[in-house]
Amino acid sequence: MSRKSTYSTPTDQSSLCLQYLRRCGGSARLCAIKFSLGVIQTLVNRKLVKVTNTGAGFFVELDEAK
Repeated sequence: MSRKSTYSTPTDQSSLCLQYLRRCGGSARLCAIKFSLGVIQTLVNRKLVKVTNTGAGFFVELDEAK
């Protein structure tokens, strides 16, 4: 029998992370985001967000290329 995981998966948290970024105006400092790096990596792999280095730190931004 398979067990149901008690931990949320990155895909469950990815929609919450996208909502958070939308409320923050489309970008937020990577160090200020309380989501796991797995969630961020999932969103980057799906090309929904991008991580940029501004020289003053790393920012996660919504990818508006869609």
